[in-house]
Parts: sequence; structure tokens; C-alpha cells
Amino acid sequence: VQLQASGGGLVQAGGSLRLSCATSGTILRYTTMNWYRQAPGKERELVASLARGGSTNYADAVKGRFTISKDSAKNTHYLQMNGLKPEDTAVYYCKVDIIGGTHYWGQGTLVTVSS
Repeated sequence: VQLQASGGGLVQAGGSLRLSCATSGTILRYTTMNWYRQAPGKERELVASLARGGSTNYADAVKGRFTISKDSAKNTHYLQMNGLKPEDTAVYYCKVDIIGGTHYWGQGTLVTVSS
């Protein structure tokens, strides 16, 4: 299984981007789909997660602005980011957790928000 993240880029503050995370195959036994980010000089942090049952969880910093979703038919999950701020600048990584504790990471996509 491989994860391919895409959709990053340069955007002005207040703008929007949609990140995509496509899997190379169908992940049947996942527990959660996630987006993390890592800003320069900072540790990687969880931004949003989507559990198999449909519940979502967001970091306080992005609540009300970011939305995580999935399209099972396309084996893809998304992060819609609205109202972007300069502090959202980071490399964004997707991750899928599998039943039993295994997980898969995507390669990261850079989001740069200019002020």
C-alpha cells in the first residue's frame, strides 16, 4: 500500500486549498484516516482525523476552517482548508491507521500561506 499526497501550493492568507491522499490499493481494515503537518522547527502534529465510523477530530487551531473527508470509491481522503493563515504553513502528511497497529504515511505536500 502506498499513499500519495497532493494539492499543496502557495496561497494568500484567507485562501483555500484541498489536499488529496490517494492510496494505491483499497485499505479494507483501516481504523482512521489522518492529516498531520510539520512546520519548520516544530514537531509533527495531528491536524484532523476521520474514524471508520465517521467521527472526526480536529486540532483546535483548525476547527471551523478545515474539513476532512473521504471518497471510498476513489480510495482517497481529503483535507479541505479554508481561511488559511500564515501559521498554517507546513508540510502536510497523510496517514492511514490499520487494525492491529500498522500505519502508512504519505510523502508530504508543502502548503505555504503568504500574508
